[in-house]
Amino acid sequence: MDLSLSDEQQAFRDLARSFLDKEAVPHRTQWDRDEAVDLAIVPKMAEIGFFGLTIPEEYGGLGGDYVTYALAMEELGRADSALRGIVSVSSGLVGKSILFFGSEEQKQEWLPQLATASKLGCFGLTEPDTGSDAGNLTSRATRDPSTGSGQAADWVLNGQKLFITNGTWADVALVFARTSDDGPRGVTAFLVPTDTPGFEAREIKGKLGLRGQATAELFLTDVRVPASAVLGEVGKGFKIAMSTLDKGRLAVAAGCVGIVQGCLETAVEYATTRTQFGRPIASFQLVQDMLADISVDADAARLLVWRCADLVDRGEPFGTAASKAKLFASEAAVRAANNAIQVHGGAGYVDDYPAAKYLRDARVMTLYEGTSQIQKLLIGRAETGISAFV
Repeated sequence: MDLSLSDEQQAFRDLARSFLDKEAVPHRTQWDRDEAVDLAIVPKMAEIGFFGLTIPEEYGGLGGDYVTYALAMEELGRADSALRGIVSVSSGLVGKSILFFGSEEQKQEWLPQLATASKLGCFGLTEPDTGSDAGNLTSRATRDPSTGSGQAADWVLNGQKLFITNGTWADVALVFARTSDDGPRGVTAFLVPTDTPGFEAREIKGKLGLRGQATAELFLTDVRVPASAVLGEVGKGFKIAMSTLDKGRLAVAAGCVGIVQGCLETAVEYATTRTQFGRPIASFQLVQDMLADISVDADAARLLVWRCADLVDRGEPFGTAASKAKLFASEAAVRAANNAIQVHGGAGYVDDYPAAKYLRDARVMTLYEGTSQIQKLLIGRAETGISAFV
């Protein structure tokens, strides 16, 4: 379904798919079993341009539009969602935060490295006791007056973060910490090099899905950073996080479209080659029913994603569109993977086929960067003007 894709957008999608079919798809099952992606693929992905999309050329990126970015995230989701997470967190959540809220010095220091994946970033927001309730996080940053007066003083960070993608691979962490007790208005964002003394990352193993992706707990014990490490303004961190997550939801939704598309392709291939009762199972009406459901979900989710990306490109409000795309696409990915397993029968229950991995990877998409329930509250607030949040 190409609709109005430009020649350049189509060319990038074709290039991305060809690259991933060669460099990722043959290895994704082993990466999943090993619980570790081979990081040798990261610089190769950077050469293709995955990390540089939508980062301006003046900062080492490729520039480009958000529809192309969505196409890239879709192809990564189709190939291996663990790879999608590496890109969308490092150059997306972290890179876009620096691009839109950072000082010129911060942009010059970090964006060229993130755009080329010579360094990776992680987004340190979630904590053990604050997931959806991010405005009440407890990690704390305090000034050390012995290092300077007023705003020139160093900051000392203490706290813990949980479920942090790229946590053990990252070179820089965008850490959100409390600088006052004024609720969401008391949160500040900091750029923290991960080799700073007192910073520790411990990988989380045994995940249901995204097993090849490094997910970590972060521990900050008297982590000292200079005043120049503050991203944006003191007390504006929550606003930065929420603004960045809107674009992050677009990336997650696009990756989910890739999962749905992958489920459709593997289910059709299996149904047209698997025979029962003397004919391909694709000829059975109830199998076609499941294939049709996956196909419709793929098109509907893709259109919601493209609409959101187009709004971003045109500079129009897109937050509600991002919530709708993320809600529908993530739930559709779970449905599609369930249907794909059903089409495969017993074969879908083992990892010789990709359907099982698609289901395991899809399940978390309804949880992170805002659960499906949170997206419904955001959509409901947009429709009614009344907030259901406490």
